[in-house]
Amino acid sequence: MEKKFISHMDLDSFFVSVERLRNSSFVGKPLIIGGQSDRGVVASCSYEARKFGVHSAMPMKQARILCPDALVIRGDSQLYSDYSHMVTEVIAESVPLYEKSSIDEFYIDLTGMDKFFGCWKMSLELRDKILRETGLPISFGLSANKTVSKIATGTAKPAGQAFVEHGTEIPFLAPLSVKKIPGVGNETYKTLRNLGIQYIKTVQEIPRELMFKTLQKTGVEIWKKAQGIDDRPIEQYQERKSISTERTFEKDTIDVVMLKNLMSAMAENLAYQLRKGNKLCACVTVKIRYSDFNTHSIQAKIPYTSADHVLIKRTLELFDKLFQKRLLIRLVGVRFSDLVSGGFQINLFEETEELVNLYQAMDSIRNRFGDSAVRRANGMDARSLGRKGNPFDGSAPILLANRRQ
Repeated sequence: MEKKFISHMDLDSFFVSVERLRNSSFVGKPLIIGGQSDRGVVASCSYEARKFGVHSAMPMKQARILCPDALVIRGDSQLYSDYSHMVTEVIAESVPLYEKSSIDEFYIDLTGMDKFFGCWKMSLELRDKILRETGLPISFGLSANKTVSKIATGTAKPAGQAFVEHGTEIPFLAPLSVKKIPGVGNETYKTLRNLGIQYIKTVQEIPRELMFKTLQKTGVEIWKKAQGIDDRPIEQYQERKSISTERTFEKDTIDVVMLKNLMSAMAENLAYQLRKGNKLCACVTVKIRYSDFNTHSIQAKIPYTSADHVLIKRTLELFDKLFQKRLLIRLVGVRFSDLVSGGFQINLFEETEELVNLYQAMDSIRNRFGDSAVRRANGMDARSLGRKGNPFDGSAPILLANRRQ
């Protein structure tokens, strides 16, 4: 069987690196990006600030106490999205198969390249090309699979590289903290520590059956990753990946207030689906089908986000631009596309700690009691506007697919 070679590339302190490109005075200084008031939240910080204990999602007030000499700036989500697209274009031009796993992370399948260029050499050259064409420092790890390569990248940061040769995965992983295993979050880490597990070596020595008994399927996944086992393929990145929903009315309507309330509710639900799937989107599309069956749509590129208030606002702006004919409407739809994996943190420089906590609380309620358990006030009116005149109950299909428009 042909040996697999997977390279994982991760931009170093992405937001900070972009800011230092446009303002060289930030280089070498502790820099914090996020809400500038004490009620704000840290979106990203430089390695100089991390030495003081600052980290993303930390309240800005606490970050200022830990690192009082840090420079604090708001950040520019559109600029970061633009640079993410720039890096994606460089990689797309250079390799046949890659996966964009977040706005600043990529997996690249170099299997077979060892016969021609050498996978290590090709990774080095691609890293240098990204730095040369975008100015952004990037680290990478090379191994036989995604998990080991991602962990290797983490050991190489910042601005470094690491190669884990085939057959050396177990000794490479053994001395590392179990927190280095992808998918081990704070709660799982606490559980493992309570069991006396601190290093990956301990997981390697525990029987698989015992890990299943302790943490069920999650325990088995952690055990496999600790052994350096990961058979997941590279999923070719496509910008057209999308999530969408539509509403068809039994009786055509021109009630603008009702339509906007419905559009707001649809956008809110899709935004929750993004966060639930740990996704961000960079494109919003609104569709209208009139009573004569003519269908029109309009879309807009946006900075990567999964925030309700951002996506609802843009959805309603697009609806206002599109709804020009003042004809009876048969169907409306919303689609969020250009999806990548990534948490809510890209929005943190726009939000207060209270708003972030509110999103987390709302999503927690939805996860427990259903998608419609919490809804914005204007979206509540949309419950009576559903398909065939039935109440809108949030049960309309949510479609996640790769599409070519």
